[in-house]
Amino acid sequence: MRLFTTIAALRCYLNSQKSAAPHLTVGLVPTMGALHAGHLSLIQRARQENAIVLVSIFVNPLQFGPTEDFQDYPRNFEQDRWLCQQAGVDAIFAPSATEMFGSQAVDSLRDSFAARTETEKTAQKQIHLSSLTQVVPPPAMTSVLCGKARPGHFQGVAVIVTKLLSLVQPTKAYFGQKDAQQLAIIRKLAVDFNWPVEIVACPIVREESGLAMSSRNQYLTAEQKQQASVLYRALQQASETFASNRSAAAALAAVRAEVAGEPAVKIEYAEVVHPDTLTPLQVVETAGLLAVAARVGSTRLIDNIILRNRRPIVAIDGPAGAGKSTVTRQAATALGLFYLDTGAMYRALTWLALKTGTPISDECAIAELVSSSYLEYNLDPASLMLKVNGEDVTEAIRSLEVTSRVSEMAAIPAVRQFLVEEQRRCGTKGGIVAEGRDIGTNVFPDAELKIFLTASVQERSRRRLLQLKDTDRANISLAQLEQDIALRDEKDSTREVAPLRKAADAVEIQTDNLTVAEVIDLIVGLYKERIGPKS
Repeated sequence: MRLFTTIAALRCYLNSQKSAAPHLTVGLVPTMGALHAGHLSLIQRARQENAIVLVSIFVNPLQFGPTEDFQDYPRNFEQDRWLCQQAGVDAIFAPSATEMFGSQAVDSLRDSFAARTETEKTAQKQIHLSSLTQVVPPPAMTSVLCGKARPGHFQGVAVIVTKLLSLVQPTKAYFGQKDAQQLAIIRKLAVDFNWPVEIVACPIVREESGLAMSSRNQYLTAEQKQQASVLYRALQQASETFASNRSAAAALAAVRAEVAGEPAVKIEYAEVVHPDTLTPLQVVETAGLLAVAARVGSTRLIDNIILRNRRPIVAIDGPAGAGKSTVTRQAATALGLFYLDTGAMYRALTWLALKTGTPISDECAIAELVSSSYLEYNLDPASLMLKVNGEDVTEAIRSLEVTSRVSEMAAIPAVRQFLVEEQRRCGTKGGIVAEGRDIGTNVFPDAELKIFLTASVQERSRRRLLQLKDTDRANISLAQLEQDIALRDEKDSTREVAPLRKAADAVEIQTDNLTVAEVIDLIVGLYKERIGPKS
């Protein structure tokens, strides 16, 4: 693991890595140090998805108010360094304030790395946002929730995140859902500045009591930690209340009633807002962020949950040849849900490229074509329909010509980005069963039920041989099919974009000795167990 404290060294490292492998994926995990299990979950996710993982450690003075805990914020660099090493981090970027903001901004501070911790505690107080080029997120997003009590905080966050993303230029950047307001603002920045980075939200990691992991938990005594756990119990009670009556007001009342039973915890706010825009919600149409802030002693804590007013989503992933398409369509029928045929979506764009004479090898032309097109769907499994730019292509996309080119089309990043957004749009109101290779891990990470459908290489080869029985490939050997499928598995699992992997909370169904009907019965049983007969 490398340690860099200067921008010049960081750039040298990244340039050398990308020169050796131009398509290298880089995952950035921005932190203020004092790493805990929550940070490590971000690092683990980044390690799974990227060739290079970079962790930044910088206590950003710009996001602390005059009366906040900047000088006392937990700092333990050697422990952080050891944790990163154990987690498989490739490089740490731990700059000084002078390095990040320039000597003028910190009154010509000249500190060595060894002395950095104590000198910066004092010197960084002299940095003022007004002395720097400012990044100003929409006031409507920074003036609500935590913004009311922490004026200037999110502007400081915006400056440091903009600098880090500009310096690292990562493929993906990882942030925790606990800081939901920060996450929404950073996503807005990424969209508005057209940054070519995917902002990845990772679930809240909790202590055994339910208390959300935070560096500031170190301030709490054992008794205060137990008292603070009421926040998660309150959010759970709110979720149950919302599930029964879909009332945001009732959910908020449940939070306040639960916290009222713990006098040591003082609520600062409890509100329901739109998860993306942070606009206050009276009615939750699809999703609402229920966010709370409270003080336990002198320590300020935040937590949140998402209230979902939608029908369930079932995500079915698995390797090629596992029978996902057949199972997904029949499962949708059995559950009374819609069927999102993601393969048909890739076929539709392939058909469009072929019809318009756009060379699939010309990625820029394909990006232009796809970005100016639109898809329309009927997702009823009994009467599926798909249109491209108003033209019904439901049957046309099954041609041999489309089949022979669809894999090539699906490998183009712009195509994948376009269709992931389309798939998420289709799932806004839920009520769908969708299949793919990263439906549960990437497209719908919040799906109510995730299935990883698989079978041995031998079984999938046997099934494929039966499918080819009456085709011009009927003479292929079982051994050759096994080799082909094993090679496909390796490519799918190691590809840079959306690799095949089982979601941590997915249920694996091994289908070697099961009929399709038996697989459907298992899925329906899991659905009823997780979600209930009514959806």
